[in-house]
Amino acid sequence: MDNQLFTYSPIVDRAPIRWPGGERVAFYLGLNIEHYQVDKPSTSIFGGTANLAPDPLNYGWRDYGPRVGIWRMIKSLDRHGVRATALLNSDVCSRYPQIMQAGLDRDWAWVAHGRDNSTFEAGMTRDEERAYLTDVVDTIEAATGRRPRGWLGPALTETFETPSLLSELGLQYVLDWANDEQPYELTVPGMYSVPYSIELNDISLFASRSFTGPQFLQAVKDTLDQIHDDAADSGRVMALCVHPFSVSQPLRHRYFDEALEYIAGHEGVWLATADEILDAYRAQRGAEAEAGVEEGVPQH
Repeated sequence: MDNQLFTYSPIVDRAPIRWPGGERVAFYLGLNIEHYQVDKPSTSIFGGTANLAPDPLNYGWRDYGPRVGIWRMIKSLDRHGVRATALLNSDVCSRYPQIMQAGLDRDWAWVAHGRDNSTFEAGMTRDEERAYLTDVVDTIEAATGRRPRGWLGPALTETFETPSLLSELGLQYVLDWANDEQPYELTVPGMYSVPYSIELNDISLFASRSFTGPQFLQAVKDTLDQIHDDAADSGRVMALCVHPFSVSQPLRHRYFDEALEYIAGHEGVWLATADEILDAYRAQRGAEAEAGVEEGVPQH
């Protein structure tokens, strides 16, 4: 079947985007804060035991994140003035209250990321999924005092009903599709896609491709430099998506810190959150609509 959620739009055929302050690149740090069930397989560093229950090797690797890794990561975020976009499993709200408080103290943006990273919506009926999503969103709102505006499915999974159900719940964007460097409007009224990265992602680079820390740092630099050059005529988005149990292991963390230093010190970069990026995009497109500017005016 054909995809009904969005239409094809080549980036060179769009009206230019101008980010606040005239910056070329809108950057956000997607911080995955997740809880895993102990008796289900998930992201693993060693496949040989991944289907065992319990699986101390892989579960312990993941559990390093909330126990140790995230606290090392928070120091670097604070050092470089980067405010996280927290991609939050709702079970984190009750299970890791110290992490929640750290995020509240720093005014992180909160994106709903499912109940836990062991539960996917595949196979749910529309009513079952509505109840599931309602619980996730309401739980995060109760814990943060702010209703999440964005959604990232665990393992970037959705059903065909997910965007419309999220819209019913008042959400405005999804990160799941990872197919662009600019936000764009979905066919579901009031819903948008905001860029996410499965390439510039520590799980993809370290667990799947066996990158070293220096290679990770170079990948970040190469990505930013290329996007910055491409954004001369129209603003673009760079997402750096990370997991504390991966990039903030001791053998890698210094390179994550150096990556943040490079990004924060780079000319033409707006340090933002996913929420702020959507707001800036919608404000500009809304102003253009009022002025009668057509969406499809090319960048060149």
